[in-house]
Order: sequence, then structure tokens, then C-alpha cells
Amino acid sequence: MGYGRKITGGKYHKFKKKKKHSLSRDERKVKLSETTKQKTIRGIGGNFKKVLLLAQTANVTDSKTKKTKKVKIKNVLETPSNRFLARQNILIKSAIIETELGKAKITNRPSQEGMVQAVLIKE
Repeated sequence: MGYGRKITGGKYHKFKKKKKHSLSRDERKVKLSETTKQKTIRGIGGNFKKVLLLAQTANVTDSKTKKTKKVKIKNVLETPSNRFLARQNILIKSAIIETELGKAKITNRPSQEGMVQAVLIKE
């Protein structure tokens, strides 16, 4: 048996460093703000996607009437995945927000899509 080999005779392979295509980007957290701020990012294949950085409005759908309105977000009430995100007013999927129409639940990923979509919650 040679040096650097397994008992079975197979070679041990060294850990390979990450290539540029496998590196991840900085984490984007969408904050509740007085202004709306978007950023355009180049994706795979030369495609572009708009990402949201700051938001103040949401497209809220009422499930009874099937109507959608663009309303202002007042506050982030709770975030089921992480309670600390609600304290910092960070908008993520499944966060419950307070709007002008009432409580609503975010149904999309604002950091990926460039807008906030929500559905009214029955109270």
C-alpha cells in the first residue's frame, strides 16, 4: 500500500476550494422604510432580476372579494421563522404585517422578486 491511500487502495482526494460560480451572494434583508429601494442583479445566462432592499407598500389581496390593492405597510407584527426579524421590521415570506386594510400575511419572497405580495387574514 502506498502513502496517502485507503486500506482498499483508493486515493484520498484533497478538499477543493470553491469556484467563482459556486460562491453565494450577500444576504439581502428587506427592511420596512419610508422609501422603496430596488436593485438590479445579473443572474445566470445574462438574465436580470430586480431585488428589493427597502419597502413601504404591499399588494394586498382580499380572499373574499378577490380584489388586490396597493396599501402602505404600518408595522411588522410577527415572523414565525424568527422572532428577532419582526423586531427589526424585516419583511420575509410568512411574516404577518399590519397594513391600512388590516393584518396580512406575506406570500412571496420580497428579497427575490422586487415587490411585497400579501393576503388579508380573517380576524
